[in-house]
Formats: sequence, structure tokens, C-alpha cells
Amino acid sequence: MNKDIDIAIIGAGASGLMTAANLGKCDYMVFDGNPKIGAKILISGGGKCNVTNENMDSSYFLGESSFVDAILRRFDQNDLLQWIGRYGVIPSIRTRGQYFCNTSAREIVSIFSRAIPSQKILTSCKISEIKKVDDRFVIKCHNKIFRASRVVLATGGMSYPQIGSDGSGLEFARMFGHTIVKTAPALVGLTLQKEQFFLKELSGISIDVEIRVGEQLCDGALLFAHRGISGPVILDVSLYWQKGSIFIDFLPGFDLASVRDSKKLVSSALPLPKRLLKAFLAHLGIEDKAVNKCTIDEWEKLVFLKNYTLSPAGNFGYQKAEAMRGGVSTDEIDPKTMMSKKVDGLYIIGELADVTGRLGGYNLQWAFSSGYVCAYSLKKAK
Repeated sequence: MNKDIDIAIIGAGASGLMTAANLGKCDYMVFDGNPKIGAKILISGGGKCNVTNENMDSSYFLGESSFVDAILRRFDQNDLLQWIGRYGVIPSIRTRGQYFCNTSAREIVSIFSRAIPSQKILTSCKISEIKKVDDRFVIKCHNKIFRASRVVLATGGMSYPQIGSDGSGLEFARMFGHTIVKTAPALVGLTLQKEQFFLKELSGISIDVEIRVGEQLCDGALLFAHRGISGPVILDVSLYWQKGSIFIDFLPGFDLASVRDSKKLVSSALPLPKRLLKAFLAHLGIEDKAVNKCTIDEWEKLVFLKNYTLSPAGNFGYQKAEAMRGGVSTDEIDPKTMMSKKVDGLYIIGELADVTGRLGGYNLQWAFSSGYVCAYSLKKAK
């Protein structure tokens, strides 16, 4: 089977679907290896889909700030809320400015099911090859060959390989001569060095902390897990951590000096779960006694809880990662169109580009924004 089309969109995730939904009557086809569209959307936000955030600018992203801001200015969180609102989907705002679907992520996927004609979507079709012959792209999918004037790479990264994210888009981009910025799992739990293995015994405990990683300060809930440390704040930290130490304040906003003369036991005087405190006391070699009985050396060790140094061993890997750091260099993508600066007619959007947001709806917003800008450009260039 051979077929000629104008636009081939490779990937039926958030960015690819957003592109297709805004192409109107253009001649296009969406390809995806999964049996249904929006596989990653459906599992995002615990199935509730954290669509976007009321706080939105490049400071929430790891990537070239001018590139990110250029895209967000074209289609920001307010534009997105207005766009999905036209389909009757009105997300609710929760903590930290996060917008979630009221029932489930199917609310978002249903928008695309309505906006994109079913005959323009080809699922269970894994693309094996894309090459450019003269002025046309030749796309191979099983025993089918498609020829397209323009190709949109919207394959996503490598997070959640169980739903088909295999990094094929990176390989396609590399074959077309693009530079790939080193990739790694992001928004993922961190594993521990042997000296911090005692923290694994605290599995299930969650506390609010502040963590400094490089020049970034992250705050939120830290969850102790069997594999290491996780929770929202750790997922954010993982975006910026590559190697070396992070510094944890287990007592954010608490003045240790206020209890220096307390007659209470250390495990009672500090506002932390007793199980956690006793584990730290054992780790630091401090007896659980009245705070005012602590020696200068013991007190200095307690102060360490305000700036605890931890060097992660690694992370939980792509199977647990919510995103991928790195990707196609944005120096090689035109922010006005999302078209490659190396190959005419090739567009690169969503997670495939070297832009990764923090936890809280930023990565979906990026996918939708880059997809919208791409669609606008494709229609204009028709």
C-alpha cells in the first residue's frame, strides 16, 4: 500500500494530537504504534491529567529560556484553558496552581477524538524508517509506504517505555543530522548510596522539605521509599541533578535555636515524625535525650538536619520517570515554526526537543504549546 499525503504526524501523544486538532482541512495523517491515541495523557497526573499551571514561564523549564518563552507567548496556559473550554472541559485548580481534569484524563483525550477525524489516525502502526528522497519524505510502516511533503516528529522521549516510548524519534532526528543533547530520566525517584541505606527503613513516611540542587531550590513533599527517595520535591530535584550532592533542609521554616534550652527529648522537641528522628539520631550517633543536655558536638550534628548532604547513587530509571531530560538541540529548531533548521519540511515538537518542565503541568503545557505553534506554521505554509 502506497499513499501520498501532505503532512505526516509521527506520534499520537499530547503534542502530535494538538498539532492535528488544529490543522483543520489540511491533508494529514497521524501515526502511532499504540492501539489507541493519548496513551501517556491517560496515565498523567495519576490518571487525572495535570493539564497546565497558572504559573507559566521559562523559569519552570530546563532548556533555553528564550526558546521556551517564544513558544509560550504564542500559546500559554490561558490560551490552552480557553481552547479546551470550547470542548466543554473545564479543569479545576488545586495546590501550587495546578489544573487537573475533574473526572479523568479521558476528558482531554476525548477532545482529540472529536477534533480529529478517525480516518486521519493510523494506530498500531510503528514507523520503521523515515528518509527524504528529493523533496518528499518516505515513511515506512510495516508493509505500507507513505510519501509526505512535511513530517512532524512528535514521538515523545523515552519515559514510560511500557507504553511504547522507545526513543525512535531521537534516532530519526539524528539520522537527519540533528544534535541530540544528552538524555536522562527526569521527574523520577533517586536511589541512595550505601551510607544512606538506613533511609530505606523509613519507607512510607512523607515530610515537607526544601532541597538545594545546584542553583535551584525545590520544596515540597519528600517520600521515603524502598528503592530510595521520591515524592514531588524529589521529582523536581531529579530534573536538575546529574551527579554530586544535594542539600536537604528537613526543618524548613523551623528555628532550631528556639528549642536549644528545651527539656524535651530530641525526638519530641523537633517537628518531625518520631520514627524519622530516631533513625537520624542513630545515624548521627546522638542519644535521644533532653535537648538542653546535648553537647556542643551533638548540637552541631542536629543542626546538620537543616543542611543534610546527600549524594544520590542514581535514579529509578525511565520506567518510573515522568519525563526525559535532553533531546534535540533547540538551537536547530525555529521557535517561530518548530521546523528544523537543518531539514526543510521536518518539524520537531514536544518532549523530543531539549525542553523539560518541572512537576505540575508544565510538560503537558509545553507539548500543547509546541504542537499549536507547529500547526499554525503548517497551515500558514500550505
